[in-house]
Amino acid sequence: MAMFWIQFVLVLGAILLGIRRGGVALGLIGGMGVSLLVLGFRSSPAEPPIAVMLIILAVVTAAATLQVAGGLDYLVQLTERMLRAHPKYVTILAPLSTFFLTVCCGTGHAVYALLPVIADVAIKTGIRPERPMAISSVASQMGITASPVAAAVTFFLGFAAKTGHPVTLIQILAVTMPAGVVGVLAAAAWSFNRGKELDKDPEFQARLQDPDFRKALNADVTTLDKQISTTAKISVALFFAGVGSIILFAVYPNLLPLDYGNKPVPMTTVVQFVMLAFGAFIMFAGNVKAKEIAHSSVFIAGMIAVVSIFGIAWMSDTFITANKKFLIDNIGIMVKLAPWTFAIATFCISAFVKSQAATLAITLPLGVALGLPIPLLLGLVPASYAYFFFAFYPSDLAAINFDRTGTTHIGKYLLNHSFMIPGLIGVGVSTVTAYMISRVIF
Repeated sequence: MAMFWIQFVLVLGAILLGIRRGGVALGLIGGMGVSLLVLGFRSSPAEPPIAVMLIILAVVTAAATLQVAGGLDYLVQLTERMLRAHPKYVTILAPLSTFFLTVCCGTGHAVYALLPVIADVAIKTGIRPERPMAISSVASQMGITASPVAAAVTFFLGFAAKTGHPVTLIQILAVTMPAGVVGVLAAAAWSFNRGKELDKDPEFQARLQDPDFRKALNADVTTLDKQISTTAKISVALFFAGVGSIILFAVYPNLLPLDYGNKPVPMTTVVQFVMLAFGAFIMFAGNVKAKEIAHSSVFIAGMIAVVSIFGIAWMSDTFITANKKFLIDNIGIMVKLAPWTFAIATFCISAFVKSQAATLAITLPLGVALGLPIPLLLGLVPASYAYFFFAFYPSDLAAINFDRTGTTHIGKYLLNHSFMIPGLIGVGVSTVTAYMISRVIF
């Protein structure tokens, strides 16, 4: 027992230190943790998550190529047209837009270009910007678990295949997609009347006395005047064709050739070569320079995710494999009696590990070791998003900065910020819905 707790403190300390350092530090320090577990405690190293890393690498490279080709700008412009056509419903349409933008692109980083547009539509319609801004930031991250090309979904797909209890990509999306939409709509419904109207908000009215504030408030923010090239539009069509191809192969695996085991090629492999291929198609169609792809914000964020998952998943899996008997004997019965407690544990970890894929890399091996079935773990996947809790995530900070009225904010007591209640409602409702759907499907 003592050896377990010493290793537990080591792993927890490595995670906290990696979080504190940020960026690729989580992966590097995770690798250091593997070294200490193997060389110091004589544990056998688990298999590193190679397949998952390759999936993320392929998808991120294709998404980054789409960004450089101007495809993300085109998607943002299309979304802005819809929002400006129906401004009174921005509190509902905006979060649904950010949710599906993430679903399509596989990354929540696409939301940054849309946030200033959402704020501008709200201001010009007389709607308190906090209402659509906060839930839109939250929804952009909730969309990750519903995207067929997101790191969290592909990690779950690869991990389930490795356990011997595989689930298909369609089964994952059949649970997470409707659950995510229901969660977003529930949080948007709550946000519809939150806070005071701008003409009755004393803080906002006081700011209006400042001429500089009024000037900034009346500035036009739009992407509609931006020229979108034909190649940008083609790049979007190609990217969606790639995503559609993956879904097609998932629905009709008989379209795939047989591997050496006389079985269809695994979907984890299909995602890799399909997304790389369509990334190449986009590069040629848009005459994109390879150097620009490597320097894009989507590519950089994706590579950080790869390194983080490499180290943290390897360390967590090594620790759990070495202590599997202890975990089953001491915690397994409790978790089986009340599986919802595992969702709380996942949520708490995600509040500090600001990546849903990295959170799942920590929790899924533990869940399997405790005897939780893959279908149940799938129903708890939405709980892997909790990094809105401290409102330090870039999309939350961007939402605060882009709200020119100042209504989207972090409160005096740190946790009383604009994203807390929408996040709790969205994730809570989404997790309960996903759990119920998984029980029906499986």
